[in-house]
Amino acid sequence: MANLFDTKIEFLKGVGPQKAQLLQKELRIFTFGDLIQHYPFRHEDRTQFTNIEDIRSDATSVQVKGVIRTYELKGSARKQRLTAYFKDETGEIELVWFKAVQWVAKQITPGMEYVIAGKPAVFNNRISISHPELEVYSDKSGTEGYLQPVYSTTETLNRKFLNSKGIAKIQQTLFRQVYSQIRETLPPNIIEHYKFVSKQAALLGIHFPKNQAELNRAKARLKFEELFYVQLKIIQEKGVQKNESVGQVFGALDTLTNFYNNYLPFDLTNAQKRVIKEVRGDVVSGKQMNRLLQGDVGSGKTIVSFIIMLMAIDSEAQACIMAPTSILAGQHFEGLSEFCEQLGLNIKLLTGSTTKAKRKVIHEELVNGKLNILVGTHALLEDVVQFRNLGLCVIDEQHRFGVAQRAKLWAKNRSVAPHILVMTATPIPRTLAMTLYGDLDVSVIDELPSGRKPIQTIHKTEAGRLRMIGFLREQLEKGRQAYVVYPLIEESAKLDLQNLIDGYEYICRRLPEYFVSIVHGKLKNHEKESEMKRFVEKKTQIMVATTVIEVGVNVPNATVMVIENSERFGLAQLHQLRGRVGRGGEQSYCMLMTGKKLSREARLRVDTMVKTNNGFEIADVDLQIRGPGDLSGTQQSGTMDFLLADLAQDNAILQEARECAEEVILEDSQLLLPKHHVLRQHIDSLKKSTVNWGRIS
Repeated sequence: MANLFDTKIEFLKGVGPQKAQLLQKELRIFTFGDLIQHYPFRHEDRTQFTNIEDIRSDATSVQVKGVIRTYELKGSARKQRLTAYFKDETGEIELVWFKAVQWVAKQITPGMEYVIAGKPAVFNNRISISHPELEVYSDKSGTEGYLQPVYSTTETLNRKFLNSKGIAKIQQTLFRQVYSQIRETLPPNIIEHYKFVSKQAALLGIHFPKNQAELNRAKARLKFEELFYVQLKIIQEKGVQKNESVGQVFGALDTLTNFYNNYLPFDLTNAQKRVIKEVRGDVVSGKQMNRLLQGDVGSGKTIVSFIIMLMAIDSEAQACIMAPTSILAGQHFEGLSEFCEQLGLNIKLLTGSTTKAKRKVIHEELVNGKLNILVGTHALLEDVVQFRNLGLCVIDEQHRFGVAQRAKLWAKNRSVAPHILVMTATPIPRTLAMTLYGDLDVSVIDELPSGRKPIQTIHKTEAGRLRMIGFLREQLEKGRQAYVVYPLIEESAKLDLQNLIDGYEYICRRLPEYFVSIVHGKLKNHEKESEMKRFVEKKTQIMVATTVIEVGVNVPNATVMVIENSERFGLAQLHQLRGRVGRGGEQSYCMLMTGKKLSREARLRVDTMVKTNNGFEIADVDLQIRGPGDLSGTQQSGTMDFLLADLAQDNAILQEARECAEEVILEDSQLLLPKHHVLRQHIDSLKKSTVNWGRIS
């Protein structure tokens, strides 16, 4: 079968070299296998006819039976169009063709009964259908019962008669040639357990189903298989990594116990304790830890990572923490320095702006082992940065670092791979985490520290602007501080957005008695840090900023976050910005300012933010709106290239596929049993991923 499905598409009857070249260029279809996996994105029910008087302009597609009364060619040569007047007993519509008009005109016979299908639209207050599918009506039309596949295509292909109908035609040719040679790709016990149809029936059913039930059965089988093989590969690689990757054993706990008993400034939450226990199990196992730590903004990931660093230090190893910005790295350094001073530990900060003299000291102390913890940015990746014994790497907001960068950090200890703790404050839906990070162990801090009050989120339109200013004044009079965030720095003619400079001037005019900082991406680093420092030190009460503050700045006294044009931000970004407040004991507020008219998606985003503070609920909605590719930042992994499965919709199928894959690997990790021969054979035929995410984290 493999050889047959590797056959070049030009050798399929009805295709040939010219069409093959177009299919390759436009749809990346090179072989029989590529074509059979070019699935329809929807199906149209060709058993139902609509009366012309019942056609709605917002319908996805309609099928109508009627007569072409007359037609006419309009316009000059290159801009010529063909208009036909199509009627049934209830009314009349226009059919319009802008391409191949002479050819279409020859196919039309006025007075003959036709079946037309297409997407209706309104033009000059009349319903019309552009480039409808057209076929002569026969007694069998609409009675044989089938769903018409609709394939993605392009304008270039349409011009060469490879529209959706043309692709369906070559699919039918392909099925006639290869159907008998489609082999099974799942073992009989799995097919029987889930009552799946065969691979043959599934492929035929996804392209040419006789009814909706047949289409549903085909989709269930193919989606499961797609997700099952991804999970099988992830779980296998995870097992190999756990068996092959030796890790340092962190046994001693002297410093950690001292810190816990004498210096920990607050009680840990149960969630934090659970995560520390999970990590402890990893670092005493003798295997390398590869763990993802998810936790909402303000959930206490940093203190957990510090406690884990102490495990490394107690065993005479060094630790590092890498953050995506110098502001965030500085924040980690400031937060941990006090603890290190109490415990007599040496901690230093390395960023792009660290002086040459300081760098020299850092490099020396890393190599001789005097430096216990190094906090930094991408500067940690430089070849000159060498450790005596790097035992733990903490990577904060890991989606901001590329694969090659993370791999470089991973290789800093040549003898034994350091343990890896990846932290993110961007909650990842379980479906996405299982697919993107299925080869990492996942820990979740799903509990905020005691004393933290949920942030109240309020939506205001332009009509409520004065009330927003009044509320801001109330909070400032209580001695609090506030952020006002804008999406742009300069005016844009294309986007009707409040710009930062106008906003700054407006705030200064409305609240003249308060000092205002301004921060944006075009400021130099030292200017940004200076403005932020003024805000942290309460020298300014309001910070007007762009999203540069999305990650960074920890100001417990800031209790109000105003987000201008919030309809222009994604959900994840809104959630991150909201997390800048609510860090102290006082009640905090987030005010979402929008225009009056909102799109359906913008309305859903705003409503979601008002309704919940739960980052995982927000991430689930974000996944449904945006899809997985945008959220992951890891399209290079290849994990997101699903042909049929949809992580936003197919959570239940993914869970089943994951459980099934785990059972298979638990029973037969190498897939050596006879009943798993078909799995091993299929995995061998799949293209191997270029990146082993399990080993790079």
